[in-house]
Amino acid sequence: MSCLFRPPAVSPAFPKPPAWRPRPSMAASCSTSGITEHRKLPVLLFDIMDTIVRDPFYHDIPAFFQMSMKELLESKHPTAWVEFEMGLIDENELAKMFFRDGRPFDLEGLKQCMLRGYSYVDGIEELLHGTR
Repeated sequence: MSCLFRPPAVSPAFPKPPAWRPRPSMAASCSTSGITEHRKLPVLLFDIMDTIVRDPFYHDIPAFFQMSMKELLESKHPTAWVEFEMGLIDENELAKMFFRDGRPFDLEGLKQCMLRGYSYVDGIEELLHGTR
């Protein structure tokens, strides 16, 4: 079974955002030849997992369950984690449905494993401090 990473589905039912209008708190005024222009302050966006912080999923979680990544992907429920992240199910429901076959596991141990697995990616702290 191959692993396909897909972007999250976006519902076409979302309303179209209103046209952008600068607000005084978000805009800087500058004058060029008597014309006042508004511009947004610069924004820098980062993906978090494996860009800012190390993602424990790929190494720590399979090791916690004493499985290869392939075995974990084949045995875990296909949507349980996403449903948990979206707030559709709570931790207890996640624990019940994490594996397709419903086998029990140490949820507190998994949480501790994940907490220990998070750390900054090498060099990112200095980079972030330099963006001020």
